Formats: sequence, structure tokens, C-alpha cells
Amino acid sequence: ERARRMRILRRDVADGKEQKFFVFFFEPADVARTVFMVWKQMDRDDDRWLYLPGLDLVRRIAATDKRSSFVGSHFVYEDVSGRSIEADTHELVGMENEAYKIRNTPKETKGVEFAYYVVWVDAKSFMPLRAEYYDAKDTPVRRITAEEIRDINGFPTVTRSVAEDLKRGGKTTLEFQNVRYDVGLDDAVFAERYLRKPPVEWTKP
Repeated sequence: ERARRMRILRRDVADGKEQKFFVFFFEPADVARTVFMVWKQMDRDDDRWLYLPGLDLVRRIAATDKRSSFVGSHFVYEDVSGRSIEADTHELVGMENEAYKIRNTPKETKGVEFAYYVVWVDAKSFMPLRAEYYDAKDTPVRRITAEEIRDINGFPTVTRSVAEDLKRGGKTTLEFQNVRYDVGLDDAVFAERYLRKPPVEWTKP
């Protein structure tokens, strides 16, 4: 078992449009001060950076790497920042337990490890409840489940999610604590220069 502690900052540039993410790691020692930053775009591939303090290296993450493991977990980089709605074709295939069941097929198969995936979306809150990824033989190979959703300041919020590798086994649980909204994040926080020296007011333990 491996545990990691981090802080995630997210700024919605515009509702339903561009977003920016800044993920700062506290523990364990081998990943402390590592930073993952994303500028989520609507009309092109997201911009992603990873700062590795041990090497004092800022690395751009290519679009082809977005399905790679996120710091050794069963989540991938794209799980953290979200997959572009334009990357897939979407089909509503029915309702199940008061949730919309949507099949999503990648427009470009290069760089993805699945043939399609199905998402169950709560019909009232529109929160994704579960996503299952399938190979070309319709065998499920991966699953992400929102195990706990809480109302925080009027926003339905996933506070615990689990990613499972159904092919090789193993899972990662992601728990969110001290979630806050509308905290006044300045856009300048998400500048490349802050990868090496993150703003203390947002990254202190």
C-alpha cells in the first residue's frame, strides 16, 4: 500500500469551458514538491506540465501521454483534468437506476487503451457515478467509481473515488478533504514560473 497527500487547486476560467489545475504533492518524501499543472482547452489538446524537484526539471506532458499513470496510481493524467468532450462520439443507450447510461467511443484510437467506455450519469445532479472502459472484445478492463458524493456549499462534490484495474488487478482510492469553493484563486497562480516555486499561501500544509 502506498499513500500520497496533495492539494488540488482548480480555477474555472469560464463556466463549462476552460479550466486550470495545479496539483502540489506534500507526501511521501520521494514525491514531495512535485507539481502537475494543466490548462484545459476546449478547442485543442490540453497543455500539461510536470515539475520533478529531484531533477529540478519541468517537463511538458505530450497529448499522447495523457493516458499514462498519474504518479504511479491507477488513475491516469486525463482522469485528474478530465477528458475532452470532443475526443469521443457519445450515444445515450438508456436509463439505469435513475442514471443516464452513455456510451463513448474515441474518435482517435491511437494513444488510448480502450475501445469505448460507458458512463452512468445521475439524472438529477448530472454527476458521473461510474465509468467502465472496455476492450475490442467488450471485456471491461478498467473502472472508476464515485463512492461518495456530498453537497458542499450547494455543489454536488465527489469526495471519494476509486480507480480499478480489472485486467491486472489493483486499485487506487482518491479521497478529498477540506473542499472549498470560491476562494479567490488568482489566474497568476497557474503560471509556469510557479512550478518551481509554488505560492506559499496555497501550498502550505
